[in-house]
Amino acid sequence: MNDHEVNEECLRLLRDGVPPAGQGGGTVPFLPLALDVDGDIAVVTVLTADPGNVPGEAFIDGWTFHRRGGEWMALGGGGGSAPAEPLARRSAAELGAHLRRYGGGRTVRNGDRLLPWGAKYVNQVRLRAAAEVARVRVGRRVIDVPPHGHVAVVWPDRRVPNIEALDAGGAILDVLDLAPRVAVTQPA
Repeated sequence: MNDHEVNEECLRLLRDGVPPAGQGGGTVPFLPLALDVDGDIAVVTVLTADPGNVPGEAFIDGWTFHRRGGEWMALGGGGGSAPAEPLARRSAAELGAHLRRYGGGRTVRNGDRLLPWGAKYVNQVRLRAAAEVARVRVGRRVIDVPPHGHVAVVWPDRRVPNIEALDAGGAILDVLDLAPRVAVTQPA
């Protein structure tokens, strides 16, 4: 699929929602994984396979959107190669954590402004949730984890949220801090 076709499928998902796992919902080389909406911004994560590429090679992309005048507009996106067996759910022991970050990005929300200052951004992160995680909580929002374990989260602020991994009963299993860490080395 080319970028235009992926964009059209993502817009359809924003209108209609992500179909339950196992119900297709798009063309053969396109599988919706996750969708998150926070007010007038959204992220859609998809698994794509290009039939012209190496057989079995797939990609996971995250596309961000902004709603203006009632219409969703694509802001941009990006992604990378999908892991082997991208739809297999892993335990926390296999993942090494209850939530594993594997991608993310930031796009300008108001790119049509005249002056360079005052930029507003849309941030997104792509996560794999361990089999023990039923939902993730971002602030007041609670996002159900689909059977394949892929979760997308979008937020507008410069302040990076903590993401809580919740079990089926709502207990906190782990907290993922997305704030960047700066490595400080001590002189020898």
